[in-house]
Amino acid sequence: MGIKIDTVVIDPENNSRELILNYLAQIEDINVTQEFNDVLTAMNFITESRPNLIIVDISQKTQMALDIIVKISNTLKNSKIIVLSYDMSPEIVIKALRAGAREFLIKPLIEADFIVAVEKLKDLILGNINDTTKCKVITAFSNKGGIGKTAIATNLAVELANMTKERVALVDLNMQMGDVTTFLDLNPSFDTSYVINNLERIDEGFLLSTLEKYNNSSLYVLADPPDLEQAEVITSENITTLINILRNVFSYIIIDTTASFDGKTITALDNSDLVLLITPINLPSVRNCQRCFDLFKRLGYAKDKIKIIVNRYMENDEIKAEDVEEVLGHPVYFKIPNNYFTIINSINKGLPVCEINPHSNIAKSFRELAALLSDNFTYSNTVKPQTREKAFNLLDIFKKKEEN
Repeated sequence: MGIKIDTVVIDPENNSRELILNYLAQIEDINVTQEFNDVLTAMNFITESRPNLIIVDISQKTQMALDIIVKISNTLKNSKIIVLSYDMSPEIVIKALRAGAREFLIKPLIEADFIVAVEKLKDLILGNINDTTKCKVITAFSNKGGIGKTAIATNLAVELANMTKERVALVDLNMQMGDVTTFLDLNPSFDTSYVINNLERIDEGFLLSTLEKYNNSSLYVLADPPDLEQAEVITSENITTLINILRNVFSYIIIDTTASFDGKTITALDNSDLVLLITPINLPSVRNCQRCFDLFKRLGYAKDKIKIIVNRYMENDEIKAEDVEEVLGHPVYFKIPNNYFTIINSINKGLPVCEINPHSNIAKSFRELAALLSDNFTYSNTVKPQTREKAFNLLDIFKKKEEN
């Protein structure tokens, strides 16, 4: 017999709890030791029995449930927690992840999503995969400057580190005019060229001492080279090697790139798990996105690798996100609201938005984006699409331009 994963299920709804038990019965090595309808009642049993996996619904008495999850995660360092809720608001998702949840699933549960989440944590518990070496590489890209790419990359990296407490590397691969360190008011001692020139001696200790740590967080920053001569000698092969080495040390790598399809940028895109295509909503930008998708297709990228991020979005814009989706044939993944004054204040002070105005709409937006991109949140298709009346047909405009 193999090792069993002792599991506790907490759900106030009898039907939901029964459904969870049926799903768990399909997964090998799962041993449900007890079920409860209240997290407070379950606390003593969990503390004494120290289960490997805890599945808890926080839809009722949410704050009390979150407080107890904090106590459990602080006491049982090796136990994994899956949080369930009908409430998928960014605030709840972020609170759950910060409390210690490893997965957040929206109710009503989708069987496939639930089983995937449990299987992933089961592998972590059994040691089939290493919790410290899983890594997601996310590159922020736009083919035009001044769109807000660096601000998004920087704030996303900060929020991922704050939320997950896992190591996050923010890498500035804008070799000509990188601004990541300026956005965080850092004066690093080392940069990309130094690391690449010492590839043969790189280990975990070397990386953690060479990259600039941001305050007391788990965010580490790798700056762009200080002059163009050093940047010129860095090759595409160097970039691939660097990313592969970073993968062994960090849970997330956020890459900021130059606004062009040069060889080094394409190498970063090739080595990324996700590409955030940053764009505002206007006709020239949407046309540029079309060109980007044409190139991505030629490069053989899967469609779900590309995530469209609409920046500086305003609900009263004549062109809507749905118009962009229709033209590009690709869904808009996320919309970041237009908040010029908060962003400019953030840049000028060299501080992330969450430290300038944590309650602003744009700060909440960055937290929500980080939650969506983290490995701890399963986004189901339970959200109904927005409906609206179209002001005009953007697709017709593009067709007319092509005819002319």
